[in-house]
Amino acid sequence: MKSYDREVLNIPALAFERGKIYGIIGPSGAGKTTLLRIINLLTEPDRGTICFDGRPVPPNGPARLALQRQMTLVFQKPLLFSTSVRENIAYGLRTRGYSRAEIKERVAALLEKIGLPHMKERHARTLSGGEAQRVALARAVAFKPKLLLLDEPTANLDPANVELMEKLILQLKQSMEVTIIIVTHNIFQARRLTDETIFLYDGQVVEAGETSKMFKAPRDARTQAFIEGRMVY
Repeated sequence: MKSYDREVLNIPALAFERGKIYGIIGPSGAGKTTLLRIINLLTEPDRGTICFDGRPVPPNGPARLALQRQMTLVFQKPLLFSTSVRENIAYGLRTRGYSRAEIKERVAALLEKIGLPHMKERHARTLSGGEAQRVALARAVAFKPKLLLLDEPTANLDPANVELMEKLILQLKQSMEVTIIIVTHNIFQARRLTDETIFLYDGQVVEAGETSKMFKAPRDARTQAFIEGRMVY
């Protein structure tokens, strides 16, 4: 449970399985980003326990930091460092003590994967929105996290770049043992990308389950209204 001036999140229980892509959908103010920040250990819940790999997350200390280093969050607006594309992707690897050779190999492979090998020395702040988001994604997965969190990763992109990002996300699922959680307003994107979908409304999980079944036959009238576009958000 999480409250500020009002209760913004109240979820008795929610679990994520390794290797799946989850979509979190719901109207504005439903608590989607708050949930993502709690999962990422950036925000503390007022009550409740967070578990990672079946074990409770410690409140502080080295053990908590070690868990945080196994997950990563990509924001809607990419926050790139004021340096080259190559150095941005290498950042997380350097802070985790990877060797120079390993960093060079991983960065080169990721630059190929995101289609920007020719831009490795380009200053990151000069990239287009789509290019910047691809670099942010590459930086996030360079150290092979167990959990990848994406907060509206394609909200500000044109259709061509949305398609590129979605292909990258699906490739990551196939090539890495990573659990991916995507917050999105785009219900069509949730339908295309995710294995399971969670519908949040007014801080509560209204419905959760296999994406294809939820979109074909939602159990709750509010879910039906949302996916049909009858709920204003």
